[in-house]
Amino acid sequence: MGVETMHGILNRRTLLASALALPMSTWAATWPSRPLRIVLPFAAGGSSDLVARLLADKLGLALGSPVVVESRAGANGIIASESVARSTDGHSLLWVSAAHAINGSLYPRLPYDTQRDFAPVALVASPGPMVIAVPAALPVRSLSDLMDLARRKPGQVSYASAGVGNVLHLAGEMLAQQAGVQLLHVPYKGAAPALNDLAAGQVNLMFNSALAVAPMVKDGRIRLLAQTGAQRSPALPSDLPTVAETPGLAGFQVTGWFGLLAPAALPTEAIARLNAECVRILAQPEQREKLALLGSADAPTQSAREFGAFLTAETDRYARVIRAAGLRLETPSS
Repeated sequence: MGVETMHGILNRRTLLASALALPMSTWAATWPSRPLRIVLPFAAGGSSDLVARLLADKLGLALGSPVVVESRAGANGIIASESVARSTDGHSLLWVSAAHAINGSLYPRLPYDTQRDFAPVALVASPGPMVIAVPAALPVRSLSDLMDLARRKPGQVSYASAGVGNVLHLAGEMLAQQAGVQLLHVPYKGAAPALNDLAAGQVNLMFNSALAVAPMVKDGRIRLLAQTGAQRSPALPSDLPTVAETPGLAGFQVTGWFGLLAPAALPTEAIARLNAECVRILAQPEQREKLALLGSADAPTQSAREFGAFLTAETDRYARVIRAAGLRLETPSS
């Protein structure tokens, strides 16, 4: 990180700290003093956007101030993250996923520090499993069969992802590393074309959400071999085993989740209030139904500190995979 960039980060922290340097009693009485914004690193219209907007509406009512969702898609979440890291108004939040835990290790030069420049606020969607899908025509009936095939044909069994460095890619790297096999990564420009080629038999396997693959499972074009949570999810078929149940893959876990971060200097009193309201809102039946769209069966109950510990564990998990794979990417332009 260059000196100019470091000075910029320090200046932002100083500005935000100065802006927030009020007695806690003053913060309790006056915050929020303007509309809050939740910066979303995805395009508008997806399921995470839907949940974010429902949360924003109810959070605005609870806080007595509007909460707006602002989509800043692009650059694997870096554009949105930089926007919040640079904010000095005390009223900006960042919607994050596993990409935030991945980026700090994947990109050696980010315009922010993924840990020091942010404070954990709340887990919004509890970790939900992905699934491993294969073409219906592939002659394997279990994950053990698939790994045996990979051992017989090193480097020939292929897996699709939505691009280099995303969670679908790293899930495949994690599987290959733990199973001791060589898999061929085939990155696509998005999950949809990857899934189409999977169904056509152009690639051999893919990690994805159960929701995304459901139509092709239903019409018999692809088949599920395993789910990636720590235990079997009640939202998935009861006879679908976890990856960790496969011999040699104990402890394997890759999940999808969403959370909220704030700039690091936001006072703990504001963070505690945001966390309490998020936990309360997300326990409501309407919100739980929407969270199910993201594969999250349980309402999140973590404190801000607990979410921070979870985020650190996720960051460390992906960092090990990235180091072992020797992955490094140039920071994409905004």
